Amino acid sequence: MKQIAYSLFFVMACLLSSCKSGPVTPKATGFAYEIVVVMDESDWKGAAGEAINDELTAPIPYLPQPEPCMRVTYAPPVHFNGLLTYVRNILIVDIDPTVYTKVSFNSEANRWASNQWILTMKAPSAEAITEYIAQNPTTLTDFFSNKEIDRAVATLDDAYSTLVKEKLRANHDLDMNAPESMAFYKDTTDFFWATNNANTGRMDLVVYTFPYESKNTFTPEYLIAKRDSVMKANMPGAFPGSYMATETRLGVGYSAITVQGKYCGVMRGLWKMVGDMMGGPFVSHIRLDEKNQRVVVAEGFVYAPETSKRNFIRRMEASLFTLRLPGEFEVEGNEEK
Repeated sequence: MKQIAYSLFFVMACLLSSCKSGPVTPKATGFAYEIVVVMDESDWKGAAGEAINDELTAPIPYLPQPEPCMRVTYAPPVHFNGLLTYVRNILIVDIDPTVYTKVSFNSEANRWASNQWILTMKAPSAEAITEYIAQNPTTLTDFFSNKEIDRAVATLDDAYSTLVKEKLRANHDLDMNAPESMAFYKDTTDFFWATNNANTGRMDLVVYTFPYESKNTFTPEYLIAKRDSVMKANMPGAFPGSYMATETRLGVGYSAITVQGKYCGVMRGLWKMVGDMMGGPFVSHIRLDEKNQRVVVAEGFVYAPETSKRNFIRRMEASLFTLRLPGEFEVEGNEEK
């Protein structure tokens, strides 16, 4: 009898403890770059829905074949419930001429699930949405793509290649979180290369440095020429005389962002193997190491023939955002360099 009483007390204590801690928030569901769009069905089938869908599924620039930015699932408001509310990316479109006078946005994290982002688009009319998207053609994709990059960076904070981190810190005075699967490497004075060496979805990382001489360094013309010289010297192909180069026939993209509060050049394009049939996409971050007056280039590139490359190259891009220069990361003794 005492044993039964004790057991009942234990169960009640657990229940009370559970009540105090509150309900458990479910984890967001779905794969990276998947999104649910919630809006009135007539608007979804009209010009506004077409404009939204066209933006979200627009081809990603600088990939060898067309791949959509997002995978879209549509749900009318009446059916938006249950498991759909747990999806990691949700776009809610609210059109109401009695409330709104222009297109505006509101973002919210973790409303129904953890690691979730909801973006609400408010507009007075469908016409206002189509006009806004025509004038701002990447607003939606930029928002959700950046959130996916943030998720990937957070994942890399927990699971990364210790080999890459140790080699970059010890030999190059740099820090970076690369995918945990990267276990093969080559390391020289000013050049580091690592790869997962996978048969499908091969991802490679290179980090190289060179002296900073002028502001003209941060131009696509200079950086492409430097990339080609560095890759030719350090990334030979499987056949005699073959080497990696930049494929310039389809163009190379260059833009500027801010990382750690400082300028960072971003270069995107395609690579090819001269003398071989290999190729694929690449993305580079180019930063100035003021302490050592050197330019640091961190690049990820992918080789994944006959399969989609979007998630692979974006995973490599997430790694680039973890690059830390001297003064931006901790060393032994918790003293910053």
